[in-house]
Amino acid sequence: MKDLFTTGEAADVCKVSQQTIIRCFDSGRLQGFRIPGSKFRRIPRQSLINFMKENNIPLDNLESGKKKILIVDDDAEIVELIMDVLVRDGRFEVRTASSGYEAGISTQRFRPDLLLLDYMLPDVNGNVVCQAIKENPEFANIKIIIVSGVVKQDEIDQLLKSGAEDFIKKPFGTAELTDKIAAVLQMK
Repeated sequence: MKDLFTTGEAADVCKVSQQTIIRCFDSGRLQGFRIPGSKFRRIPRQSLINFMKENNIPLDNLESGKKKILIVDDDAEIVELIMDVLVRDGRFEVRTASSGYEAGISTQRFRPDLLLLDYMLPDVNGNVVCQAIKENPEFANIKIIIVSGVVKQDEIDQLLKSGAEDFIKKPFGTAELTDKIAAVLQMK
């Protein structure tokens, strides 16, 4: 268990930018100390926990060490399949949403590392969700993989332009899915 965090590590845990952590540190909202003779800041574990509680930031990221994935798809069978694969893998904490609206709420609460985002949702297209996530500085670190079976190459190119890191076509193999997730999240 980690007892001391750099500003970058604290930013990853809180799912905010490093600049946000530095501003909170410098203004006194986040307690810590500077390493003597340098500009480096360090944040003790308890200070980070207090800061997270004060700002309603879920503590899950601090505890589990697993990568958090939000599956956004309205096809219950696909969701169940992906959930099963990722839970069995053991490296991921997984939640689901079945609409763009639910995805927005879940992203705010769950603070995932990655969205597996269906392109054709009942209330909105995946590229709209993708753009909304990428335009919000609070979610700057969230990665997105678009999942779809009905997308043409020019649409894939557009999705990647709107901020998605990758695309996976339905149907897909389970190894292909976990390999893409690991690549996008830079896991070993």
